[in-house]
Amino acid sequence: MEMEILKNFSTISLALFLFTSSALFSLTSGEIQSHQFVIRATPVKRLCKTHNSITVNGMFPGPTLEVRNGDSLQVQVVNKARYNVTIHWHGVRQMRSGWADGPEFVTQCPIRPGGSYTYRFTIQGQEGTLWWHAHSSWLRATVYGALIIRPTLGQSYPFPKPDRETPILLGEWWDANPIDVMMEATRTGAAPNVSDAYTINSQPGDLYNCSTQDTTIVTVDSGETNLLRVINAALNQPLFFAVANHKLTVVGADASYTRPFTTSVLMLGPGQTTDVLIKADQSPASYYMAARAYQSFQNAAFDNTTTTAILEYKSAKKGNALNPIMPSLPAYNDTNTVTAFTRSFRSPRKVQVPTDIDESLFFTVGLGLNNCPPNFNKTSCQGPNGTRFTASMNNVSFVLPRNFSLLQAHQQGIPGVFTTDFPGSPPVKFDYTGNVSRSLYQPITGTKLYKLKFGSRVQVVIQDTSIVGPESHPIHLHGYDFYIIAEGFGNFDPKKDTSRFNLVDPPLRNTVSVPSNGWAVIRFVADNPGVWLMHCHLDVHINWGLAMSFLVENGVGELQSLPPPPPDFPVC
Repeated sequence: MEMEILKNFSTISLALFLFTSSALFSLTSGEIQSHQFVIRATPVKRLCKTHNSITVNGMFPGPTLEVRNGDSLQVQVVNKARYNVTIHWHGVRQMRSGWADGPEFVTQCPIRPGGSYTYRFTIQGQEGTLWWHAHSSWLRATVYGALIIRPTLGQSYPFPKPDRETPILLGEWWDANPIDVMMEATRTGAAPNVSDAYTINSQPGDLYNCSTQDTTIVTVDSGETNLLRVINAALNQPLFFAVANHKLTVVGADASYTRPFTTSVLMLGPGQTTDVLIKADQSPASYYMAARAYQSFQNAAFDNTTTTAILEYKSAKKGNALNPIMPSLPAYNDTNTVTAFTRSFRSPRKVQVPTDIDESLFFTVGLGLNNCPPNFNKTSCQGPNGTRFTASMNNVSFVLPRNFSLLQAHQQGIPGVFTTDFPGSPPVKFDYTGNVSRSLYQPITGTKLYKLKFGSRVQVVIQDTSIVGPESHPIHLHGYDFYIIAEGFGNFDPKKDTSRFNLVDPPLRNTVSVPSNGWAVIRFVADNPGVWLMHCHLDVHINWGLAMSFLVENGVGELQSLPPPPPDFPVC
């Protein structure tokens, strides 16, 4: 299958690249789609118990949006829930439409209960699978859905058209109100309770109590090819995914085509998407699709359960359909499998990787521990040895403003909301992946941005640290795709590791899984003015401050500048 697909890739990818280059700042010629998302509490029964979960239009997961490259979306979000809410369109480039990006207090103030806001943006030069989710508190535990981008009319996939397509949304379920789980962790300073189940298309599957009757079933005809659009929408957990007895051919990730490769298992960090072709070439029967944790943080509590759905051949005899075959999944801590999988990704053709770098940045990412403040009692300091968990990038734990969004403060010149002194390298250099002095466990707090000139060519080395413990961090950059030109273990060494840079055909992603006790190097061109959040997509780490924001200045003229906010823009 790989060779057949490869032949089609180069011409389609070139056309997409040329479209991206020429059309990024031009008006769309696609359709305009209008949708309404009503955010409200809906009774949802899982694991024998009913919760009033926050949903979109009463659906869980929320509605799948299907568009074509070049289409524009207008989505009116009406908040009938009791919590503030925003919606983020994960991976959408949002060229000159930063007001629609969605992270709370970064590009907008939240939509208050009873309020509404219409997100308006155009899909430009992107094809594949993205998704949308709440970007306020822990609401994205249940407020999420798929965003499918097909080729422009008259264009086709760079692989044989599949017989069917199926979104596979991997999620995480608490037998509690997720907002309460987060607030309790904030109160105590400890790690939040782990989830009680993982889900596939919101259903836990056959291995959980009270769940068998609603297990997700994907039916197939023998011989046909199905395009699975796999999305990790879990709140805090990277996940392995496999289908019993079936190979998966990876053809895309994060709405960028990839050079096809075949694998028996996927690993997706939260926020990542992977498009795979699966051929129904096995004996007619039922086969489990299954997902469970990849846990890189040693000795930390995690949800070790397994979610399942069923791939069911229509021609399977009843006896064969009753007992699905279970896939073999890697061990929870199988970093070798993750590394081999991640290093298989390539762009389908030679790409124009930014060179002659203007901004060479080095960001450490990791956890920390704050000493218990004098005015706190012990119940508020239940982290290790009477501390409170925190997290940071370059020793700055990110604090969101409360009275203005960062983008609004930037656009309107409002003083005192943020500073532009985020450090471009660690304030203190140390053995990042070794035994770190406890004096480096407590970061400073701040709302610090890093300023980029329009058009600057940026390289960021993202370095995990062993402070508290090493861990794989899925780092997501809003408003941009980036090339992942290298990754490795230990401390990044510019003298020897630059020779490993792939400047020919690196993958284009919007979320990079930084290896545990290792590093990754990304490059992008700062061609989209605005304020763009960069953060760990483990939501527990965002709460603790593992984030920063880039402030990309306007360029020359209207087409390189951010327009004013829309008239219905929410106020704080």
